[in-house]
Amino acid sequence: MPRFSANLGFLWQGLPLLEQIDRAAAAGFKAVEMHWPYDTDPLAVRDAAAARGVKVLGVNTVRGDVARGESGLGALAGRAAEFDAAIDQAVAWISAAGGTAIHAMAGIVAPADRPAATAVFADNLSRAADKAAAHGLTILLEPLNPRAAPGYFYSTLRDAGAMIARVGKPNVKIMFDAFHVGVAEGDILTKLEYWLPHIGHVQIAAVPSRAEPDEGEVHFPALFAALDRLGYDGWVGAEYRPRGDTDAGLAWVKALGVTL
Repeated sequence: MPRFSANLGFLWQGLPLLEQIDRAAAAGFKAVEMHWPYDTDPLAVRDAAAARGVKVLGVNTVRGDVARGESGLGALAGRAAEFDAAIDQAVAWISAAGGTAIHAMAGIVAPADRPAATAVFADNLSRAADKAAAHGLTILLEPLNPRAAPGYFYSTLRDAGAMIARVGKPNVKIMFDAFHVGVAEGDILTKLEYWLPHIGHVQIAAVPSRAEPDEGEVHFPALFAALDRLGYDGWVGAEYRPRGDTDAGLAWVKALGVTL
């Protein structure tokens, strides 16, 4: 059975990060992952997680100017210095917190600009991967489906795989989010098996609602069985938007017969 991580970007929203870690541990999670935790002292996160027997996993790079609709900097022309600073920030924070990975956010790119943006992102990722490798960290690439993230640089696993091949760094991996794959591409189990050698992390949420993984189009017991059969030994991030109270929503754990 897979090991599950609580994504604190969505679960127990509104609480201070250290309290979110408390809630995750009390619920039975043995790992946590975050979106943009940079306003919290990483050493405090490290100590809080260690005291509760919880492993710290990954974070996202900052999105840029959110007020202008930015959602990452990695593929944006003329923004290399800002992306480098975002990587430096993420490397320093997650290393201090005792974590393992950074999701390098690519950003919103107009269709006409994507050929040039591909070269920009590849160059930026090459530098990012080297910085991350010096600290034993993985860089994760996550295609986002076009309904949830209109205009995002990439939406398919094939695009992420092509970028990994182009960059050629062993610590650049795919973040396989079953929600994004399900909405953008479908055929989740076949794609999971095909891309497994390049997968660094898995996330789950219901398709198409992005709620708890106990509804919708995906039969999650089959997905968990496939992960076991394929020998996946990483974590599965519970990155869903609760329908209501987070703790009440954790009834999916019992309903699916899994153990946190």
